[in-house]
Amino acid sequence: MQTKRMFCLLFVLLYLFVLNRAGQSNPTFYIETADKRYVLRKKPPGELLPGAHKIEREYAVQKALYSVGFPVPHSVLYCTDTHVIGTEFYIMEHVQGRIFRDLRLPGVSAAERTALYVAAVETLAKLHSLDVSTLELLGYGKGTGYCKRQVCTWTKQYKASAHKEIPAMDKLSDWLSRNLPTNDNEVSLVHGDFRIDNLIFHPTEARVLAVLDWELSTTGQPIADLAYFLMPHYWPSHYKVISTMGGVTGVEGIPSPDDLISIYCHCRGIPNSLPQQNFFIAMAIFKMAAIAQFIKDAFFICSSTLAMPISKELFMLSPKGQAVLQHVKEFMRKHVLPAQQVSTAVISQAKARAAGLWNLFLPAESGLSQLDYAHIAEETGHCFYSPEVFNCQAPDTGNMEVLHLFGTEEQKRLWLEPLLRGDIRSCFCMTEPDVASSDATNMECTLHKDKDHFIINGKKWWSSGVFSPQHFINIVNVCVHVQMFFRHGLHSMILVPLNTPGVKKIRPLTVFGQDDAIHGGHFEIHFDNVRVPASNILLGEGRGFEIAQGRLGPGRLHHCMRAVGLAEWALELLCQRAAHRQAFGKRLYQHEVVAHWIAECRIAISQSRLLTLHAAHTLDTQGNKAARKQVKYCYFNSYFSLILYAYARTLRIADGPDEVHLSSIALLELRDQRRRAQAKL
Repeated sequence: MQTKRMFCLLFVLLYLFVLNRAGQSNPTFYIETADKRYVLRKKPPGELLPGAHKIEREYAVQKALYSVGFPVPHSVLYCTDTHVIGTEFYIMEHVQGRIFRDLRLPGVSAAERTALYVAAVETLAKLHSLDVSTLELLGYGKGTGYCKRQVCTWTKQYKASAHKEIPAMDKLSDWLSRNLPTNDNEVSLVHGDFRIDNLIFHPTEARVLAVLDWELSTTGQPIADLAYFLMPHYWPSHYKVISTMGGVTGVEGIPSPDDLISIYCHCRGIPNSLPQQNFFIAMAIFKMAAIAQFIKDAFFICSSTLAMPISKELFMLSPKGQAVLQHVKEFMRKHVLPAQQVSTAVISQAKARAAGLWNLFLPAESGLSQLDYAHIAEETGHCFYSPEVFNCQAPDTGNMEVLHLFGTEEQKRLWLEPLLRGDIRSCFCMTEPDVASSDATNMECTLHKDKDHFIINGKKWWSSGVFSPQHFINIVNVCVHVQMFFRHGLHSMILVPLNTPGVKKIRPLTVFGQDDAIHGGHFEIHFDNVRVPASNILLGEGRGFEIAQGRLGPGRLHHCMRAVGLAEWALELLCQRAAHRQAFGKRLYQHEVVAHWIAECRIAISQSRLLTLHAAHTLDTQGNKAARKQVKYCYFNSYFSLILYAYARTLRIADGPDEVHLSSIALLELRDQRRRAQAKL
């Protein structure tokens, strides 16, 4: 009873992450304590369909299977008290390992694909070899007649979800009803949804550590499970039914259906053949078609209410992005988050670089898209110094992008390569103290050509990274001291080493009294007759605005990505305090005003995340220019807690006031509306 109360309390106190996945109907949460990790499964709120969401069955079957050594998570407790969190729930231990969402297993060798599929089918055979009568599952399932019940159940499901008549589905339903197998009396424990993405594999070995999602489990014909597992072999490899559940035909290393059937039969000690194999494959495909029809119905209802066009895959990561994100999460958990109170960025940097988690922001170096990096950067936002651990810190990310896109080979050798190695740091000097720099055409810092050198004079502030001991190079936005024909051709960008005579660090700047020293602080810098070689100019005189547009798109987006993670961290702190602190006889979260704060924060963060992912997707698919408005959408954010708020507020000073971003959004929206109106004429 004491253990049950402890876990009920943990649910309320700990930060919960919803694990959204296609086809998963019972809400699932990850719970982490100081020394252990758990997973909580609960019934959805509200009125439920009869017979659906029977999480008590999941708990019972997993508990029984764990007791006989079958690979399932250890179920710890089941809570029937709906007053705790609003529904019944159960808690199981978290199993750490690999989950492959794509059945084609990208990112592993052909030999490992073979081994993983063999391990999966051997696990299925092990399940079907268990004696149900010894599992203490009295009354679990209806036994014989499984195939007849399945055909009836999924026919009803399909007809309830279909928007229109599909003759092929009606014919298949009739054919299945007329061709039920003669051996439908065989009974074993069946999973009901056995496929690769419902398995947790060992982190490095081809071994199944746990079988998940027992919601559809029952007793019945075991060959139905095997046929469902083999089903992706029977549709085209490019075809996707749910999420990344595409066909596997022709994928190197994945065994053929005949080979998998042979392994299965050998493990069970039965004849190497499947009577009425066509029926079982057809029934599996019919079941999947019914599920797909239901999901299509739900997706149609949801997507028709969205005002903003989004990717049909809801901004999913690439397979490589998924792998890197998981690696980053594990690295953060082991090496970064435990040391937040004392910055160990330099020590962790060596570990991150050795792990291959380095320069993740730059597609040319990491092979990741902006959308991939959006998810990763959010994760790094949970700790102030973690971007530096992965050499993904501001302002170096934007500066490295500038050098990568616009630098000469010599400039790259001198400054980009050391920056990519993490040997030096950089600074971006744009905003000025004496003018309204939100209008960049006001800038007064000047550039004079003197033979084979340029001379720079002026003042800059909110220049980040200046106080870093590794700081070596500045990128300075300057005004060309000649009369030009157009206002956006007045500026240039030039590389100025910090040790150049005439570069003066005046003072650090603060926000709310805080010295923003996370990445070397923000400084006021004066340039007094600073003389640098003409070869230090970037791209050419008068091309500063062109460079700025190339830098500010991804650069600002990186800030937004990290800020979303920062907001999640702030909300976590808010929830912890609201759950621990008591006032007027109640926990803070039980006071309606605090509960509303939490809800409003969750809504705002979720909105910001979607805006950020949409901007990243637009950058990947349409380029910087097309993504300008989307980037400004997601850049307009606000957060809480003194240090966190000061950090976020700094972004909204150093990178331009809110009003300027809002005005830009309005102008871009007016332009888009005008174009739409003209297109209708």
